Amino acid sequence: MQLKKELIKRTISGDTVLVPIGSAVYDANGLFVLNELGGFLWDLLPQAEDIQQLVDAVLAEYEVDEATARRDISAFLEALEKLGIL
Repeated sequence: MQLKKELIKRTISGDTVLVPIGSAVYDANGLFVLNELGGFLWDLLPQAEDIQQLVDAVLAEYEVDEATARRDISAFLEALEKLGIL
């Protein structure tokens, strides 16, 4: 999956955040805070070809059923699309 903005993941005071860099600094309205799953997915996005790869990775890492994983991943991807990140 292709990321449209330059963002780096950092841990600040125990929170996982995406920090805009490069030209993304001018487009962003601050930092983006991620929950644990969001941070996990963020690391997988550049290599993931489709949502199924993300679902498989979440199922291998977390104790969750496939329907819940797919719903949560879809919500995360939709949020990134609305922000113009994905």
